[in-house]
Amino acid sequence: MLELPSDLRSVRSLDTMIQPIIRRYKISQEVYGNMLISLTEAVTNAISHGNHYDKSKVVRIRWHKKPNAIAISVSDQGCGFDPSIVADPTCEENRCRCGGRGVFLIQRLCDQVAYLDKGRTVEMLFKI
Repeated sequence: MLELPSDLRSVRSLDTMIQPIIRRYKISQEVYGNMLISLTEAVTNAISHGNHYDKSKVVRIRWHKKPNAIAISVSDQGCGFDPSIVADPTCEENRCRCGGRGVFLIQRLCDQVAYLDKGRTVEMLFKI
């Protein structure tokens, strides 16, 4: 498990964090890119929307190997959210609005996504 402070500068460490996973399981460049973008979006959302930049709170990242996949979970210490009510950023009326793009990207780039603990944890599955 990795704990990051609720500071957007923490996002810089994510590529370094996943490199051992990439090398160990010989993950393709495409899956690596999907992992890095999804992880970056999930951590950014956890820091900004979940923990509201409160530096006394942390973002926890866990990963584990599953048969033919890697699961990465990102948890914050916020009050959670309902991902089903996040506006679709591809709809005409939402294209110029802020918000929803991170959730949208995560859903498109992962092979499976689950929101747990009332939305405080996102578990992202990447087939390898």
